[in-house]
Amino acid sequence: MDSSASQQAYDRGHTIFSPDGRLYQVEYAREAVERGSPSVGIRTDDGVVLAARKPVRSPLLEARTVEKVHRIDDHVAVASAGHAADARQLVAVAREAAQRHRLRYGEPIGVESLTKSIADHVQEYTQTGGSRPYGTALLVAGVDETGPGLFEVDPSGTPYGWRAVAVGNGTTEIRGFLEDRVRHPRRTGPEETSGEDPTDGIDREAGLATALEALATTADEPLSADELDVCVVDSETASVEQFSSDAVGRALESAS
Repeated sequence: MDSSASQQAYDRGHTIFSPDGRLYQVEYAREAVERGSPSVGIRTDDGVVLAARKPVRSPLLEARTVEKVHRIDDHVAVASAGHAADARQLVAVAREAAQRHRLRYGEPIGVESLTKSIADHVQEYTQTGGSRPYGTALLVAGVDETGPGLFEVDPSGTPYGWRAVAVGNGTTEIRGFLEDRVRHPRRTGPEETSGEDPTDGIDREAGLATALEALATTADEPLSADELDVCVVDSETASVEQFSSDAVGRALESAS
């Protein structure tokens, strides 16, 4: 059996590993994410910024009906890349998990705990027959008792923590831009051996400007407010501030 026929055999079931240890359907789900319009997250000293480019394919489309950033709870929001319908289902899963935690424990869910809950749900669809993996990736941003947090959940159901990250089309270029712009702060004293950065070295305004500039690196034309979805999760108020089109326009002017 030639290699292409062998691969097709393993394509038929996403619950079967190929001889080289790959799950082809999960890899195809990652490709679906790469074809989606990009989303960017940046953790700052005073919160987390999420910014996403909407796929506005026609001037007849009502841009406000295209949602890329969603509020999950008072203190948590997510941005997505990939299949919008799959993202909508995961948003519903995340909201249910957040509310279940509030009802059971009388307190908001931790950002990392919520991320792992979503990741567990996504992972189940990589090993359950009669289903397919989710063709979307989520950026989970929020604040809790540990401070601001930013995490990624990919189609395999693996959670990652980030200081700055991008998912979707042009990820390589955007992450390269973020690596140049969002540097690790210089650590001195006891923090040198703590394993953690004392601060992220960037404030909310700088984080917002950097996120918009990062999205612009892969855009064919200058960004407009109508094609952007932006929110900030503020540490001081522990709340999600979703930007109106006018507020996005002002942020674009400040970033340029």
